[in-house]
Amino acid sequence: MDLRQIRYFIMVAEELSFSRAAERLNMAQPPLSQEIRKLEEDLDVTLFHRTKRQVKLSDSGRVFLEEARRTLFQVERTIKATQLADDGRIGHLTIGFVDSTDSVIDIIKKFREGFPKIHLDLREMTTEQQLKALYKKEIHVGFIRSKQHNEILTSEICCDESLSLVLPENHHLASLPKVPIHLLANEPFIMFPRHLGAKFYDLITSYFWGHNISLNVVQEAIQMHTIVNLVATGMGISVVPSSVESIKRSGIVYKKIQETTPKVNLYISWRQDEKSTVVNHFLTVAREAYLSSQSKS
Repeated sequence: MDLRQIRYFIMVAEELSFSRAAERLNMAQPPLSQEIRKLEEDLDVTLFHRTKRQVKLSDSGRVFLEEARRTLFQVERTIKATQLADDGRIGHLTIGFVDSTDSVIDIIKKFREGFPKIHLDLREMTTEQQLKALYKKEIHVGFIRSKQHNEILTSEICCDESLSLVLPENHHLASLPKVPIHLLANEPFIMFPRHLGAKFYDLITSYFWGHNISLNVVQEAIQMHTIVNLVATGMGISVVPSSVESIKRSGIVYKKIQETTPKVNLYISWRQDEKSTVVNHFLTVAREAYLSSQSKS
């Protein structure tokens, strides 16, 4: 039994006429009758009751018709799904990200609009956690704070931003339009731990060292949301990527540092041996989003 025989059977069952079914199939009637007879022999059942005047489905034929239609539907669905998968239109994508910046949200939103059948698994992770996950093939792509290029991983910049201060709203510097960096010399800071993101941590500390300021770190926190919440308690102040300003919370204010700050880059990273069409589509969306943001700036 093959799909061709199933299609022949369904056509005869719908027409209840071998001649009309043969006409719809653009074939002669005798070969069609032979195929149906062979199908009955293979199944060892009678699918049709035939007389010179009429053709009727047997009880077995009615059951077979229902299941045959389901089979063809599933086959056609499987073929379509396979074609969509080959084109990168269905599948799944596991994405790591350090924090939900506007750039990351924009990329994910654009990707979902263009590829709505791709299932996304989003995982909030530190840069170091994402790198380990990429090496272990636990995620497909990651949004990280350090550039990667080796025999296994590669990366591209997808966002660059300046630094912002986060202050308690009643802080003595909160009323200034911009804060001169020398006024931060003795402030207690809440920082991201170095062992979970050395390049990001060193970028900030080197910037302050360049202005003869050694940061007084009184508390560490992994997530930017947590850092912002701790600032709101009055425990200290912090310096964060400017995209963190999208986190709105009572009890804090965001301020710019008067002196020029270094750019904080966000990179999208993936494995060099990645061959997934879905990943390639995601990278294309990320590149287009970055180019669009650059043209607006």
